[in-house]
This record gives sequence, C-alpha cells and structure tokens, in this order.
Amino acid sequence: MMKSDLDIGAAERSSALFSLSPYRLWAKMRAPRDRSSKMTVSEAKRLQKQIKDFAGGGLALVPQRQAIYVGAFILCAFFYSFWVALYCYLFCQFTEVLDFWVSKRVMKWSDASPRKARRFHFQLLATSTLSSIAVAMFVLLVAHIEGPSEHLASLFFLFAAGLFAAVNNHQLPKVLAVRLVIYSLTFLSVPISDIIQVRPPLRSELYLNLATAVFVLFFVLECSMIFLRLYQKGLDQYEELRIERDRANEMAELKSQFVSIVSHELRTPLTSIIGALGLMKTMDSAKNPEGFEKILGIAEKNGVRLSTLINDLLDLQKLESNQMRYALAPLDPLDVVQDSVEAISAHADGRGVKVKLAKSDRDLCINADYDRMTQVIDNLLSNAVKFSDAGDTVKASVKANADYAIISVQDEGIGIPAGSRDVVFGKFAQVDGSDHRAHEGTGLGLNIVKQIVEAHGGMVDFESELGVGTTFFVKLPLCDPEECA
Repeated sequence: MMKSDLDIGAAERSSALFSLSPYRLWAKMRAPRDRSSKMTVSEAKRLQKQIKDFAGGGLALVPQRQAIYVGAFILCAFFYSFWVALYCYLFCQFTEVLDFWVSKRVMKWSDASPRKARRFHFQLLATSTLSSIAVAMFVLLVAHIEGPSEHLASLFFLFAAGLFAAVNNHQLPKVLAVRLVIYSLTFLSVPISDIIQVRPPLRSELYLNLATAVFVLFFVLECSMIFLRLYQKGLDQYEELRIERDRANEMAELKSQFVSIVSHELRTPLTSIIGALGLMKTMDSAKNPEGFEKILGIAEKNGVRLSTLINDLLDLQKLESNQMRYALAPLDPLDVVQDSVEAISAHADGRGVKVKLAKSDRDLCINADYDRMTQVIDNLLSNAVKFSDAGDTVKASVKANADYAIISVQDEGIGIPAGSRDVVFGKFAQVDGSDHRAHEGTGLGLNIVKQIVEAHGGMVDFESELGVGTTFFVKLPLCDPEECA
C-alpha cells in the first residue's frame, strides 16, 4: 500500500533526478526576466504582447480543456472512484474560473504599463500553478488507486497535460517552466514510488516504466523548447516590425514638420518679393529714388533667403545620395575663417553684432575642400549672429591641439538647452520647432555642417550654457605644414 511519507520521499528524489536534465532548458524557460524596478516601456510592450497572446490562446482553448476535464472525470468516476473524480474535477473548474477571470481582464488591457504587466504576469503564473497542481493531484490520486503497475491511464493523462502545456503555454516561459516542473516531478514520482514500495529486482518492468517515463519526459521538454523557440523568433520579428513602424511614424512626423518649416520659409520671402515688386511697379523711381532703392533691397534680401534655402535642400539631397564631390587640397584653416569673418561682418553689423577673429595659431595645414569648409564656417558664424543680441560679440579662432586643428565659433547668445544635441544636428529639426519661431531657418544647416565635417575625417560638437552662450568646435586632422607652403 502506498504511504504519504513514501510519496514525499519520491517527490524529493524525482526533484533530484529532474535536476540532472539539461539545465539550459530551465534557464531559457526563465527568460525574459521582468525585473520590477528596471522594466522599460519597450520591455513592458513586449511582455504585454506575450501576456495577451497567452490569455487569448487560453480563452480560445476553453472548450478543448473542458472536454478533457469532462472526459477524465467520466473515466475516473466509472473505473476508479466517483468521489476522487468529482473532487479533482471541481478543483480544476475552480482554477479554470480564476484563469478565465484574469484572461478576460488581460484582453481589456490597453496601456503598456510596466506595473500592470508585472501584475498580470504574476496572476497568470499563479492561476497556472494552481491548475498544474490540480492536474498533478488528480494523477497522483489515480496512481495511488492503481497501485504498482504500468499506470497507463494516470500517466497518459499527465502526458497529455504536459504536451498540451508545451504546445499552448510557450508565450510565457515562466508559466511554461512552472507547469513542466510540476508535471515532471509528478511524472517521475509515480514510477519511483512504485519501485520504493515493491523494491523489485533490476529486470522488473517497474524499472522499465521509470525509464519510459524519463524518455517521454524528455520528449515533452524538447517539444516545449521547439514551440518556445518558434514563438520567440516570431516575437523578435514582431518587435523588429514594431520598431520599424515607430521609426516610420517618427520620419513621417519629421517630414510633416519639415514641410511646415519649408513652407513658412518659402512663403515669407516670396510674399515680401511679390509685395516689393508690386510697389516698384507703381512707384516712380525718378521721383523717389531712396524709397525705390529700399524696396529693391528688401526684394534682394528675400531673394538671397530663397537661394539659401534651395541650396541647402540641394546640398542635403547630394549628401543623402552620396553625390557630394570634394576637391580636397592642402589649405590653412585660418584663411577660411578669416574670409568667412570678413564676408559676414557687414550682415552682423546690420544686426548690431560684432564678429571678430580671436587670437589664433597660424601656418596650420589641413586637407580640405575650400568651398565646403567656407560653407561650414559661414553656417556656424551666421547661426551665432542669428542667436545673438545687439551689442554681443561673436569670436572665431583656430587652435592646434595635438594632431588636430580646432576651429571654434563662440557667441554670447541665448544658449542651447541640455539634451538637445540630436535636435541641433538633426535633419529637419530645430531646437524651437514651432511654426512661430523667433529665429528664421530650416533646421538643415547644422546637419549639412556635420556631414561635411565628417566627410573630411573630422567631427563637430558644441558646449553651451543657457543665457551665457554657445561655442561650436570643428575638429579636423592636420597634415604636413610643408604641403600648404
């Protein structure tokens, strides 16, 4: 006769036996780890997808599980014990109600909250554990009634439950692991308990039953890992698609912002040019030469703005398609900076901003395209002037630092907020991306600067303090000074 203390001992020994099975399977089934304090929104979305897949699959399989429970109840009640069958059936129905309630709440869950993800994950783990215990208890009670034998009915029921879990519980590895651990311990404890009770010789069929149980157990574990790997692969592909979708949405938003900026930048100068031409058409230049010249200057200024915008768009298109050509030649970076300072001084004076060349190192040599480097310095200087107030000073300098030339442009303007580096060098973006910005611009210039500098083997960066000013640095590799002689 089977005794409870023997069952406990068998369970402990079967646990030791199970620890000999491949540990890596257990490690894989424990992943992913949803650490409560470190779960990111992305991890919560992934866990939400797994939980919803698990709950949705569980709800869809309710009729199949009920058919299994009813069939097991009828067979057990007819061939073994009505009261054992009824007790186990009611226990299984209790776990089914709990699981159904949690799964229904999961399917109504919409926000990818890490807290809710952890809570639903725990609840599903708890209901699945109770369900597994109910199945294991049914098997152990039937096996106890059968006594030492092949246990065809009880172990076949358990095999069906394990295979059902392997096929349908792969969405949540921890749930799958708990089910398989409970079923495995139960699967091994039945033949081990028979051997302990009977103590048969080695050639007894009871040992064959144990060996068969181990073989079937590994078959179930392997099936579970196959379905788990397939689901994880599909989940990874889903994540890639979701990331690409989010990236596409971001690009669509950036393009929308870009169209808004460009339309604003085009509309303003075009309106001014059309208005100026209309006034010039009705004005007698001989009677009012000063007014005519002023209006002509307005039209010219806005024409330059349009030309700059179009040139920026063309340059960006060339850079994006790798069609930008560079006429590299040895040159002194100070020459480029001096030319740019002289070229922008008149524009800066008109805004009340002084641009000057600070103390610099001379006779340095870099291998660069003069026109493109002029474009870089002009852009940095014009930005510094644009974000400066009347009476401020913009300083440009060139310094040697080891094997690099450092070109810096320093202003006393409004500064750049912390964490804006990606926006500053972004493609269709500005730190102030609204339609009513205080400063004109398409947000293309600094991205073009970055790409040109990197094409020369250099880098561009900045340091800034709000209300104090900003300094942009262009770092370019030096070459042999004799080449610039």
